[in-house]
Amino acid sequence: MALAAAVLLLLPGILFTAMAATPYPHGRGGDPLLGASKKYEGSSDLVDLRYHMGPVLSAAPLRLYVLWYGRWDPAHQAPVRDFLLSISDPSPPRPSVADWWATAALYADQTLANVTRRVALAGEAADESASLGRSLSRLDIQRVLASTVAAGHLPADTRGGAYLVLTAPGVGVQDFCRAVCGFHYFTFPSLVGHTLPYAGGRCADVCAYPFALPSYMSRSGMAALRPPNGDAGVDGMVSVIAHELAELATNPLINAWYAGEDPTAPTEIADLCEGVYGTGGGGGYAGKVAVDKQGRSWNVNGRKGRKFLVQWLWSPEAKACVGPNASD
Repeated sequence: MALAAAVLLLLPGILFTAMAATPYPHGRGGDPLLGASKKYEGSSDLVDLRYHMGPVLSAAPLRLYVLWYGRWDPAHQAPVRDFLLSISDPSPPRPSVADWWATAALYADQTLANVTRRVALAGEAADESASLGRSLSRLDIQRVLASTVAAGHLPADTRGGAYLVLTAPGVGVQDFCRAVCGFHYFTFPSLVGHTLPYAGGRCADVCAYPFALPSYMSRSGMAALRPPNGDAGVDGMVSVIAHELAELATNPLINAWYAGEDPTAPTEIADLCEGVYGTGGGGGYAGKVAVDKQGRSWNVNGRKGRKFLVQWLWSPEAKACVGPNASD
């Protein structure tokens, strides 16, 4: 379904509320790659994830456009780019990023059109000068995107496009690194001229979990995991991008798939699995994941031999958190 609305996917952007939940093992699902799933509060009956009759991102392919805001190190851009290119790539060995995205693709709208499995990186642009400064409000993110589209650096793709505004180190975004790590929403036509999905942000420490831990977790004796691509900030951002893309695809206008009664604060398919990356995860424990010879943690394979660690998603079929688990 064509979508004339922009989704604000401000990265990194996740509320860490689910970390306090106590998950319980659920067992292996029908696909052996899914590993052990989780049920929160002991029963999936307590998770009221419902469909609210809105669209999902079913148009194929979903075309992603990346705006790199600020001065980015090309070595930091490469893992993010490779992750996005891996979502639809069938060539990496399983468990793969494409296997992980298959859970998001289980969700459908009222026309029975599922979230597309085909995701393409359709274009990139850079704003190295940080044209709106290094302290951005949420509306500034929309203004940055509006300027980029108006200048012709990225197209206004209203029929299957989604936009990621990714901020470099030293750029602050309203609410980031405190209450949230990222969020998604839709842009205002009066500001942008179009409604186009987008995201952005960067933050080490809390938003790089489980590669960097908040102080309260460190004091409890927990140890951070080693990032699979060598940089806690970048690997943490990849996980946040994964989180928000899955929610963007299944709830783009905040009227499709979510739990709770308040659409201004929905609990979505990645929120339900916050902090769960492998078997036994939850309550501040990432779960059992694979570790390579260098001690780096991962759970999915990507293109060019890359490995990533992305959190699990809530499955409408298993009614539990599931995900490819490289350690099983």
